[in-house]
Amino acid sequence: MSGSSCSRRWLVQAAAPFLAAFANLNAAAKAQPGSVPPAARQALAPTGRLRAALIVSNPVLVRRDVATGNLGGVSVELATALAEHLGMPLEPVPYANPARYAESLSREIAWDVGFAARDPARGEFVDFSPNFMEVDNVFLVPAGSRLTQLSEVDQPGVRVAVPQGSAPDLFLTRTLRNAEVVRVPGGADQAAEVLSSGRADAYGENAHLLHNVLGRIPAGARMLDGRFNVVQMAIAVPKGRDPTALEFLTQFVAQLKRDGTVARAIEAAGLRGVHVASD
Repeated sequence: MSGSSCSRRWLVQAAAPFLAAFANLNAAAKAQPGSVPPAARQALAPTGRLRAALIVSNPVLVRRDVATGNLGGVSVELATALAEHLGMPLEPVPYANPARYAESLSREIAWDVGFAARDPARGEFVDFSPNFMEVDNVFLVPAGSRLTQLSEVDQPGVRVAVPQGSAPDLFLTRTLRNAEVVRVPGGADQAAEVLSSGRADAYGENAHLLHNVLGRIPAGARMLDGRFNVVQMAIAVPKGRDPTALEFLTQFVAQLKRDGTVARAIEAAGLRGVHVASD
């Protein structure tokens, strides 16, 4: 892949059902393909293309340009950097929401790397790189809610909505003892609908997405102070891959954090409640 332009961007074209084409995205200080151990390259991209799973309903990971449908954001930038590091073309594998991504884990996985949350339930099917990003998870409650603090959420009669199959769903399913978990498709529209309709008393999600939901529901809605969880984002690889894949990703993620690539991607996406993962 040519290195003639240091300011190029991969533009992932959204066409039926998701992507039709994609072009080059800004690549920072890419390594020469020869610097990657052959065993790692084969383990990470056995088809000769890096197939990267992307959850397109989560704006912390993927941003869709309203006018063009193009996809960008942190996971697209990091996937592009990884593909260039390996000296291979990138093949995005988009999933409409976390539930569709979770379904891909329970059968033969059709991707090589997945950019999503680390979670024990997913760990049955994949192995994880070190974390590249941390995301605050909070509760949003509608106007007039009797809930005023985190400690009041887990009680009988409280309905907590979550995106099905998401990190908040997996975490709250394990930890809530009294409240009812209401699972809905991911995305801001679904969050706004379930709160506006009264089908849920609170919505648990990342703080960035919920800031966007605030403008879609009646005035007076608010986010409860504090975080109920901090989600750790990592690069997943299907179990059974050669261990050199994870060894390489460990060094790769450390480099992206060290050289500021992750921080720049977070800033470019305008994310709130999102931080570069600590070492």
